[in-house]
Amino acid sequence: MLDPVLLRSFLAVEHYRSFSQAARQLGLRQPTVSGHVKKLESALGRELFVRDTHSVTLSTDGAALVRFARTIVDAHDEAVRFFDGEQLSGRIRFGVSEDLVSQALPSILLEFRRAYPQVDLELNIGLSDEVHAELRADRLDLAFVKRRPGTRHGQLVFEDRFVWAGPADAVPDLTRPVPIVTYPPPGLSRESALAALEHAGLDYRITCTTKGQLGLRAAVLAGLGFVVHSESLLPPDLYPVPGLPEPRPSSIEFILIHSPRRAQTPPERALTRAIVENTYRLKHGDRPGW
Repeated sequence: MLDPVLLRSFLAVEHYRSFSQAARQLGLRQPTVSGHVKKLESALGRELFVRDTHSVTLSTDGAALVRFARTIVDAHDEAVRFFDGEQLSGRIRFGVSEDLVSQALPSILLEFRRAYPQVDLELNIGLSDEVHAELRADRLDLAFVKRRPGTRHGQLVFEDRFVWAGPADAVPDLTRPVPIVTYPPPGLSRESALAALEHAGLDYRITCTTKGQLGLRAAVLAGLGFVVHSESLLPPDLYPVPGLPEPRPSSIEFILIHSPRRAQTPPERALTRAIVENTYRLKHGDRPGW
C-alpha cells in the first residue's frame, strides 16, 4: 500500500508545495506525480493535500503521513544501497552558514556518515558571505548558505522569514535607541535589521558584534540587545519580539551551491539528496514525534 515510489512523489510535492516543481525535481511528468498521489489517497482512503488554484497544502492526514513516508523511503534507500553494494568514497569540502549548525544538520550529517562511511567531510562553518567567498576561491565543493530573495543562484532548499528575537518576555523601549546585537558586515540579517529601523525612523545603536551563533545567543540572553534571525532556526531560549518594525527584507532563502569549477561528484549528489530530503527536520529540528 505504501509504495516508496508513490511516497517519494508525495514527499516531493510536500517539499515544493507544487506538483509541477515536484515533477521537475523527480524527472517525471506532472500527471505522473499527480497519479502517484491519487493512488496513495485511494489506498489510504484519506485526502493528503488541500488544493486550490493558488496553493497546495498538506491536509491533517497528509501532515501525519510525512514522518512515516520519510522513514519508509529512507529505509528503502538504505536497503538498496546495501544490496547494490554502493560504496561511495572520497572527500567533500562542505561549507555551512553559522545559523544552520545549531538545529538538525548535525544529525543529518551523522546519518549520512553512517550510510557512506568511506566519504570524508571537511566542514567549514562561517557567515554566509564568508562561505560564498571560500566557494568562489575553489576551497569548497559544496556550500549550504543563505540567499537574498529574488536571486536565483544555487538550489533552493527552504524559505524562512526574518524575525526580531530576544529573551522571553523582552519588550523594546522605542523611546530610546534600539540596542542591536548582530553579525559583522556584510550580513543579510544585519542589513535586514538596520534597514527596518532606518525605514521606520527609529534610532538604534549596535551594542555587540559577534561572528558566531554562540556569541550572538550569549549577548542577547545577557540583555545587550535584540537580533534579527531566521525564525525556524532560532536558538531554543530566544523568542520573537513584537513591537519592532518588520525586517527588510522580511524573508530569507537557504540554498545549496556546488562548485562551478567541476562536475558534481557522486558523494556530493548523495549529500545534497540527504539534505533536501530532510528539509522538514532542518526547519523544525529533531523533536520527538517529528
